Amino acid sequence: MFKCKKLKYTCRAVIDGEMTIYNAAELKRKLAAVLEDARGLEIHLGQVTEIDSAGIQLLMLTKKAREARQLATSLVEYSEEVLAALNTMGLVPYFGEPAAVTRA
Repeated sequence: MFKCKKLKYTCRAVIDGEMTIYNAAELKRKLAAVLEDARGLEIHLGQVTEIDSAGIQLLMLTKKAREARQLATSLVEYSEEVLAALNTMGLVPYFGEPAAVTRA
């Protein structure tokens, strides 16, 4: 499930459930709606129950697309599954998220 709440200075996207190849296309479509929003994008991952390489690629695509437009993106509220995947793939430095570094 994907919910996005547009606040004054931030778009808060909450992903709940799986981020896998089985729902990556749907999540990509939903994230595309906020890729060009000038507000900062917070992607809340605390409710992610499963993530695979397709889910990680979606996060990387989102970060890269927004950086190309000089728009802020941050990952917040990591689930243990997300942290494990980022650590296993050696991607904590790529995302540069302090929460992942301290919780890992």
